[in-house]
Amino acid sequence: MTATVEIYTTPTCGYCRAAKSLLTRKNVAFQEIDVAAGGALRQAMVARAGGRTSVPQIFVNDFHVGGCDDLYALEREGGLDPLLAGEKVPL
Repeated sequence: MTATVEIYTTPTCGYCRAAKSLLTRKNVAFQEIDVAAGGALRQAMVARAGGRTSVPQIFVNDFHVGGCDDLYALEREGGLDPLLAGEKVPL
């Protein structure tokens, strides 16, 4: 199964670049959603992210991973690869 990865970003965000870099190194395709202009896309991100307003906000198969630090923590803990492989995430 190929994971669906969505990442809400802004062009000048260093954390966004770091998160995209990790995903790229792992050969993971992702959809980047630029929310720099605000509006409906940013509102959708905040709603999906449980009120979090910072970027990036990262989703894998509709599971909210969180931001860049959360993505790297998941990788360090060995949880990113199983999530990308479609395994269930413990709640």
